[in-house]
Amino acid sequence: MSDERTLAVYNRQSDEYAAMMDREAARDPIIDRFIAACPAGGRVLDLGCGAGHYARRMAEAGLRVDAIDAAKAMVARTSPLPGVTARLGRFEDLDAKDVYDGIWAYFSLLHSPRADMPSHLARIAAVLRPGGILFLGMKRGSGGGRDRLDRHYEYYERDELEALLTGAGLRPGDCWYGKAEGMAGHPEGWIVLTAHG
Repeated sequence: MSDERTLAVYNRQSDEYAAMMDREAARDPIIDRFIAACPAGGRVLDLGCGAGHYARRMAEAGLRVDAIDAAKAMVARTSPLPGVTARLGRFEDLDAKDVYDGIWAYFSLLHSPRADMPSHLARIAAVLRPGGILFLGMKRGSGGGRDRLDRHYEYYERDELEALLTGAGLRPGDCWYGKAEGMAGHPEGWIVLTAHG
């Protein structure tokens, strides 16, 4: 279940978040790797789409993009983007099978309670087509807590994430590390993993 206090932050501070992503998404090379990993014209899901910066890049590259977010303010920003179908939804709303060639879960699932991660990944595995690709972005560390803006986070390291992905029937692949300040202004390590259906 999505954390209501976290959603309230994104609804209240959507302008600040969008401004930050104007800078971050423009220089992020990982979205290019995702696009390259998807078949031309493939159908993809931006799971926790935020203000739609990455969904727009996917659509501009010719992918067919569905985008969901649990924050109304974020869906309102993403809905007008050409080539993107955006709707209000939560992780647990994924209920289809073999729909997507690629799923971009980029720093969204980190807001979900740790106990819910296995079921979220199982739903992702079900909705991903055989051979499809997942890009999963999380913050590095252990445990969970709230940042200074009152957003809830869960922190993971590679071994735990790979075990969770494998447990959901996915095959872990490439991995990248980095560090960023984010909207809270506190530098933290991050990890992005790929996994195949």
